[in-house]
Amino acid sequence: MEPLDRIDEIMALVETARSVPMSRNCMLDRTEMINILDQLREELPAELRRATALLEERDKILEAGRNEAERIIGEGEAEHSRLVSVNEVSVSAEHEAARLISEARAEAQRLREEVDDYVDTALANFEQLLTRSLASIERGRDKMHALREIGSFIPDQETGPIPL
Repeated sequence: MEPLDRIDEIMALVETARSVPMSRNCMLDRTEMINILDQLREELPAELRRATALLEERDKILEAGRNEAERIIGEGEAEHSRLVSVNEVSVSAEHEAARLISEARAEAQRLREEVDDYVDTALANFEQLLTRSLASIERGRDKMHALREIGSFIPDQETGPIPL
């Protein structure tokens, strides 16, 4: 189950919990809540591993882009040197080499920007997931603390509700 699904499960549990009379608090099955939170704790490292894998993938893509850019620039410079050595076409060769280098640099920059955008989007999505997860956990903890402050009284089934 995905961490967001687990958070939805916790929220549903809190939303459907019995209310404490004359209070905004509710009663939850502590064991069930702890089990769900433990499961969420186990699932989050998987999300962190995926984020790390995304960062590694980004680094590989950047490195491949750099290598390709250097290869293209090297080819452009080699072509430039070859064309310059020929006297009758030296001027046109300089222009062509400069164009190739400029195109290579522009392509390298475009690749860098694409990779950065992709990684930024992936990290933003992961940041939103973590933010929602942390907010949900904080709400659950706040509710647990509130329950602890009022006591964890669960009426006995045989005696029924407490008369008001």
